[in-house]
Amino acid sequence: MLEPVLDVVPIEKLAVQFHDIYGQALSNILLSLKILDKWFRLPDGLLHSGCPYAKGATGNVVTEDVAYMLNGLGVKVHVDLGKLIMAGDCISKHMGRPSSSKALISLSITLTNASKLKRFPVAVHGEKSL
Repeated sequence: MLEPVLDVVPIEKLAVQFHDIYGQALSNILLSLKILDKWFRLPDGLLHSGCPYAKGATGNVVTEDVAYMLNGLGVKVHVDLGKLIMAGDCISKHMGRPSSSKALISLSITLTNASKLKRFPVAVHGEKSL
């Protein structure tokens, strides 16, 4: 959709906004970055309230998920990802609802499961270890 718009709107006048209605926001952001070769302001996805136009829509893309994706791609976001995720979790808890951040959920599960792993002694050269 962006290419036809760029035929009539100068790139410096173009802004994009992403909702995560059908779980496609991150892929749309990635494609837009490739097309526009331009950075845009991350939304405050922590405070979204859904979308009245699409049943079951989740609202804006969550900032933590965008930062997590960009960090994974090696893009410098100038944000402490850990602190951003913790802030989002804190706000969600204060609002009395679960976070919709997939990065938070995934990292929480990973850390929880890692803490339950049984520790095995490390073998010294020549020894066997389980």
